[in-house]
Amino acid sequence: MENLPENNIGKTGDYSAVVIGVSAGGMRILGNLLSSLPKDLSMPVIIVQHGKPTDDDFLISHFNEISKLGVSEAEEKEKIKPGRIYFAPLGYHLLIEEDKTFALTIDEKVNYSRPSIDVLFECAADAYGSNLIGVLLTGANNDGAQGMRSIYEKGGLTVVQDPKEAEYSCMPQAAIDNVHVHHILPIKKILELLIKLN
Repeated sequence: MENLPENNIGKTGDYSAVVIGVSAGGMRILGNLLSSLPKDLSMPVIIVQHGKPTDDDFLISHFNEISKLGVSEAEEKEKIKPGRIYFAPLGYHLLIEEDKTFALTIDEKVNYSRPSIDVLFECAADAYGSNLIGVLLTGANNDGAQGMRSIYEKGGLTVVQDPKEAEYSCMPQAAIDNVHVHHILPIKKILELLIKLN
């Protein structure tokens, strides 16, 4: 399934960063996606994955083993570099400053989550504007829907995993119900789109 707007949705080189939100059922889907991204990807990929605080080290080491790109946990005041994959540290909201550096906060949970997908997406939309791609994958709550709205309103590209394919359809469906989504795609097509727009 694909939902394309009437306006131009960008072309190769138009985008500077990708933000991804994923929750329940995400490890397998992220594995498929991150292991297939090319080593010459020019955009940073910044991810909020809901999980338990004890999962932190495993997450980074696992994806470093299977990805062609460097994978790390985002750090306070770290400059965002192209061609890298960053994960929000569990237990912290991940923000992006105007100068394209990370900031971490332990503010109240948003949508019962810290890190929150909405928090990342909203500040990424402020920082990157129309040069941002937002991707929302499987999950069992509605975190990310409001953030996707922010990305759309700032001119960015909104991409949602097809709920029929998602292990947990609630999160992608919440975005579809509340936001103008440019693409509703299975994970294989999301990968192809990211590579095409690189």
